[in-house]
Amino acid sequence: MAKHTKLKLVPIGDTDAFTPNRKRPVRVRARSMQMDAHFEPHAHGWAQLAYCATGVVQVTAEQNPGMGDEITYIVPPSRAVWIAPGARHHVTVLEAAEFRTLYLHASTTPQGWQRCRVMVVSPLLRECIHALESPVGKPLPSAREQLLSQLVLEEITQADTQALGVPMPHPQHGDKRLRALCEAVLLSPSERGTLAEWAADMGASERTMARLFRDELGLSYQQWRQQAVLAHALPLLSRGQSVSQVAAASGYASDSAFSAMFKAAMGQSPSYFLNRKAP
Repeated sequence: MAKHTKLKLVPIGDTDAFTPNRKRPVRVRARSMQMDAHFEPHAHGWAQLAYCATGVVQVTAEQNPGMGDEITYIVPPSRAVWIAPGARHHVTVLEAAEFRTLYLHASTTPQGWQRCRVMVVSPLLRECIHALESPVGKPLPSAREQLLSQLVLEEITQADTQALGVPMPHPQHGDKRLRALCEAVLLSPSERGTLAEWAADMGASERTMARLFRDELGLSYQQWRQQAVLAHALPLLSRGQSVSQVAAASGYASDSAFSAMFKAAMGQSPSYFLNRKAP
């Protein structure tokens, strides 16, 4: 995964002006963020949708609020991360972004949505988010805001979800062999070692590691590795590396195989994200 040596810490700022309530269940906060800007870990009493109109951000959040089991998501403009009420999270900007935060009253949380998730941003949802933006002290007409808010909540509920996060074993309670394997893969994304080969390096059998991936992370090794590859590839593309370079750095023997995997997961070809800068 791309690493940055210096992060610019951004204060969370006053959220009172954007706190949702039952009468105004959806509030939108718009900010222009520079690359490597970083929000320190924090939590809200309400749900949140992290979305950027342009740019790429990395969101790390608890899968289950209060449990400490974090997962990292790479979020391009075509996707958004829904963060459950009370889930501790932090954000790093990988590419200059027009960042939009939707604060959603806890009462609007769809049934069964106890965990964070990535969702596809439909054209309608994107336009509704834009329409809800308003300067502080200049609210939209109440009737218009209510209609747009209802439509936003409906689109969120109906949105397709995708597994684009990179879950990691719990730092205290997870299996140390599994965590060591995951960290090794993240450090060497171009290595195409089989699970049996990685497991041998960790002093475990392939069967044991396959069970640990399933039990602790809810994914097969191949599914998990694909998420790790996407997390590694997106920032490289955003910084202008060619598709061929990124494919090779991700362990793919051909551009076409990498592009097919990428488009199936992200909904856009790798070239769509190539050297994309916020205006």
